Order: sequence, then structure tokens, then C-alpha cells
Amino acid sequence: MNETDLHYPAESCPFCTIAAAFPPASAPAHPALWSRRNQNDSGEEEEEEEEEEEEEELAQSVPLEGEAGPEKTNPSSFVVLRSRHVVAFLDILPMTRGHLLVTTRKHNVKVADMGAVESREMGFWLPLLARTVAKVTGVTDYNIVQNNGARAAQVVPHVHFHIIPRPATMPELKNKSWTMFGRGQRDDLDDEEGEFIAREMRRVLRDEVQKMGSQEAKL
Repeated sequence: MNETDLHYPAESCPFCTIAAAFPPASAPAHPALWSRRNQNDSGEEEEEEEEEEEEEELAQSVPLEGEAGPEKTNPSSFVVLRSRHVVAFLDILPMTRGHLLVTTRKHNVKVADMGAVESREMGFWLPLLARTVAKVTGVTDYNIVQNNGARAAQVVPHVHFHIIPRPATMPELKNKSWTMFGRGQRDDLDDEEGEFIAREMRRVLRDEVQKMGSQEAKL
């Protein structure tokens, strides 16, 4: 039995449980930002309307404080993002402070199982989340790790990416191999610390989304 089994029943998928507890805010009438950014719209009014919907959807993908209650699941979930196809939350057995998991909302076991739309959305959010983790932790070096299958050290059979800060003050991490990500000696995430980190990440992620919208408006 590994450490994750001590927290979650073997017969259930913990990531599906979290995804169900934190549904997307709404289902907009138009395709998502990342699926049509390079398409040509037929009219300026329609384009402006769709851009407003895009900005609203992106903003709503980051839960507000009243929507991010960690008690919605057992054990607690410290959610940072709940978009249509992607969910991000703190690892409850973090390798370092700010260790974030980014997963598909749909139950896919491996990267090869992901569909085109959720793959595009994952690619859209990963850079924003990486910047968020770096800003909140103050650590600019980090690993983005993704394991596929038990022999590749995948612990939870639901596709996910680890964003793991690598602080210089933790030399014991220097010699950890890639296969150790997801395994090894790890301490439980303290609830109070988890709430604080997740709250700060949501705040910074909102800023990143707003900044991105402002920059694109100038193009």
C-alpha cells in the first residue's frame, strides 16, 4: 500500500471526485477561447460579444473564495482552477511547498487518452499555472512532470501534470530521479497552509488571466 492509498479508497478515483465537487461555473454558448482564437469572425459585433464571453469564462474558471471550500471533499481539496476541461489543485502529499496537480476533468488514464479540445485547454492553462506557482512560492525553478502507467511511477490512474517548485534551500531534492515523482517519502499538506497557498494562487491566477486579456486587447 502506498501513501496515496491511505488517503483515498482504492475503488474510487480521487481526481474524479474533486472534479465533480468543483464543476465549471457555466457552459457558454460559443466554443472556448483556446479552440477558436485564430478563427476569423464574420462581424465586429459578434467578435466583441464573443471576446466578452471569453473573458467572463476565463475569470469564472478561477473559483471565488465562497466557491472553493476545501471541505467539499474528504480529504480536503485545495482547488485553484475549475475550467470546463481542466482542474488544478494542491497535492495533499507535496514534494515541496506549492506542489500543484493539473488534471483533466474527464477520466483519462494517460496522455494518449486525452481528446483534442481538452489537450488544447491543458496547453492553454499550464503556462499560466506555472507562472502562478512561481510567483506564489517565490521559486522560479520548477519541474513539470507527467507519468503514464504504473511502471512510469503513475500513482493515481487519472492523467495529471505535477508542477513542482525546486527551491535552492532543499538540497535533498537534488538527486531525486524522475521516477520518484509521485512516490517516495512525503508529508501531508497541512489544511491551514493548504488554504493559504490555494487562496494566494487563485488571486495570482486571476491577475494572470486579466493581464493576458489586457495584452491581447492591444494586439
